[in-house]
Amino acid sequence: MQRIRLATIGTGFFGRYHYEAWNRIPEVELVGLAYARNRERAAAFAGEFGVGAVFDDAERMLDELRPDLVDIISPPETHLPLVEAALKRGIPAITQKPLAPNLPDALRMVDVARAGRVPVVVHENWRFKPWFREIRRIIEGGSLGAIYNIAFRMRPGDGQGPSAYLDRQPYFQQMPRFLIHETGIHMIDVFRFLVGEITGVSARLRRLNPAIAGEDAGYVIFDFAGSTAGLLDGNRLADCRARNPRLTMGEFALDAENGAIRLDGDGRIFVRRRGEDESEHVYEWHDRGYAGDAVYGLQRHVIDHLTQGTPLENRVEDYLRNVMVEEAVYRSAAERRHIAMDEIASRQAA
Repeated sequence: MQRIRLATIGTGFFGRYHYEAWNRIPEVELVGLAYARNRERAAAFAGEFGVGAVFDDAERMLDELRPDLVDIISPPETHLPLVEAALKRGIPAITQKPLAPNLPDALRMVDVARAGRVPVVVHENWRFKPWFREIRRIIEGGSLGAIYNIAFRMRPGDGQGPSAYLDRQPYFQQMPRFLIHETGIHMIDVFRFLVGEITGVSARLRRLNPAIAGEDAGYVIFDFAGSTAGLLDGNRLADCRARNPRLTMGEFALDAENGAIRLDGDGRIFVRRRGEDESEHVYEWHDRGYAGDAVYGLQRHVIDHLTQGTPLENRVEDYLRNVMVEEAVYRSAAERRHIAMDEIASRQAA
């Protein structure tokens, strides 16, 4: 069995999902952890998850350990310099999202990745949620025919009141761009994963909770190459009917030529053939880790690529399109008009 010597950077709230999932991949050895501010927390993580060494400087860690892979779990403003540091040493990298604080930094990261000899993967794990993997399998089966429209009602119910997000990710309150930049970007990627390329957007965004800086609700209409249309109806204050609204973060629906698909807040998929009643589509998934073990799913996918050469999803070069769609959403909301993706691409080229 090929061993992958892994180094990590960061010990934030979501990082726990990363470390726990890495511990369940037998090929992976956690050789080092770098932190920026909290040595005590880093030492606690190292002890809990069996990390070999703790460093207060990420570049020194990379130089001393020369790992086979680095997982960057730090804030967005650190992603570009850390990816550059990894690629300068020929080390493949996984970097969390948001990919970067802004589109220019994201474009720079893509340039760096294209010039490098090793892959940079974006930790975009929503497409690895088991229900979206299964929905894609149903679509690829072809029995539904042409897809007319897809929609996601984002309803985690965690954004109410002055203490919203403070118990998990308090920096959410200060983000000037929030609903789309932090969370909606996931569904942009899922929509592309399910039905293909986005060609234009129309958006209306708003802030409902005065305790936060950015938007926390809104509607985004997507045009896709072909005849499919999409809708993201996001509201972080409202919840959905579920035992845990944060499991799926909402409800998904798809209408097609020969039927429909529905995902509820408990991860159950329902399929209806045209002219028939809806029935539950039974599939296997495990309620562990984050959202049906989506973090493990992505990390297992990367390790399979490194050890077996399997095709790799979520390369930063492919993920850039999501960031450009995000930019189009915010431009549409600000200018209150439809934005074609060709317009965003031509502005960047200029």
